[in-house]
Amino acid sequence: MKAPAGQELFYDGSPCTAYPMLIEGTIRATKSGPDGQEILLYHLQPGESCVITVVALLGETPYPARAVVETELSLFAVPRNLFLELVLKSPPFRVFVFQFLSIRMAHLMALIDDVAFRRVDQRLASHLLLHKGPITVTHQTLADSLGTTREVVSRILESFQQSGVLRLGRKRIQILNRNALERVHRAQES
Repeated sequence: MKAPAGQELFYDGSPCTAYPMLIEGTIRATKSGPDGQEILLYHLQPGESCVITVVALLGETPYPARAVVETELSLFAVPRNLFLELVLKSPPFRVFVFQFLSIRMAHLMALIDDVAFRRVDQRLASHLLLHKGPITVTHQTLADSLGTTREVVSRILESFQQSGVLRLGRKRIQILNRNALERVHRAQES
């Protein structure tokens, strides 16, 4: 299967009939709230396993999230019956699938921990600190990654700029004071 950037692969509630084995390209997996606000769950790269699909296939349930092609992709779609047979009869395939399930579940637990127990400014600071040099990104993309609204991200970025921590430009953020951003990242709830 081939798909262009921007194509929706599955949506919340759609049937799950095959396991994707990504050859090239990237997929963005998200979950939306009732108000349409989205949170990034993870990016799927070639050679990785999509845990949303694994859970839906094993549980015979519809997809509980949405996936969109980020960059043009090629993949093999392994039908559900063959996927289940491989899980049962191929130890290397089973280890591959469940190893990624474990890794992704740990990532999703950390995401839940962040969203539930850390302030948005701390999460934003953490996200920005992952980058070296100028960051090319929109406020909406940051908001989607953090599970908040664009307005909240814009307000926090403006306060960081007023404090001299960073400089904002159009779709561009330059960190001026990494130490100050580190302090926000490490701050404890008062």
